[in-house]
Amino acid sequence: MAASLLSQVRWLLVEHPAVASFRWQPGRTVGATASFAAAVICGYLAAVLVLRRLVLPRLPPLPQPALRAASAAHNAVLLALSAAMAAGCALDGRHGAGAAVGVALLLPAAAGATEASGPVFFWAHVFYLSKVYELGDTLLILLARRPLTLLHVYHHAVVVAMCYLWLATRQSLMPIALVTNAGVHVVMYSYYLSCSVGLRWPNRWKRAVTELQIVQFLFSFAASVVMLWLHFTADGCEGMAGWVFNAVFNASLLALFLNFHGAAYKAAKANKGKAE
Repeated sequence: MAASLLSQVRWLLVEHPAVASFRWQPGRTVGATASFAAAVICGYLAAVLVLRRLVLPRLPPLPQPALRAASAAHNAVLLALSAAMAAGCALDGRHGAGAAVGVALLLPAAAGATEASGPVFFWAHVFYLSKVYELGDTLLILLARRPLTLLHVYHHAVVVAMCYLWLATRQSLMPIALVTNAGVHVVMYSYYLSCSVGLRWPNRWKRAVTELQIVQFLFSFAASVVMLWLHFTADGCEGMAGWVFNAVFNASLLALFLNFHGAAYKAAKANKGKAE
């Protein structure tokens, strides 16, 4: 039964003709241009500014039931997408991804050896487009009149450029990054979904989600060490320009998440002290 179910999932996520025959074609695939990514980022930042400064102050607050329903639907979509992306990429045996960890998830190390096609690139493309849809997170925060942090806006804007560069440069770490990031998002959007339907969790669980994201960044640096070793001792890896951008971005996110975690932990500790 389990084997049959796994076979069906594999066919749907890896062997389906639309997935197996996918090819990333610059200028032809949806979003496969630098101008598309730049337009999304600039449009997002402009929309945040206009909504915060000009639109929302003039609008009455939306009903809470409507906001909760919209948030629940949004989080459910991203939860399902994250699970499909993580599983689809991990099950692509062409890159040894069935192991789902370690060097086996690297794309072929030799520079120029990676063909931008097949399940990994299909799910990386879905991942890229999902980051555009994920900008809806910000709209929901603004509509709920909750504080909008620099970490949130910076993360959501720059990750679009990062995902484009993964695909455009055929970055060798892309399968590892996709599986780990989508896997973390399964946990994160499960938490958000439960909160949006009224299930309240202790603050330590919210902190645990942030800590899981921090662990993800630390793991990405460990994976980068392996990739760099292969790059300099073998035939070279793909997409080193994309890797440099990704490494700097991850380092900045790690610093921001550590600062956010420290501030949240101090606030929770202070509140606990007052309660006592």
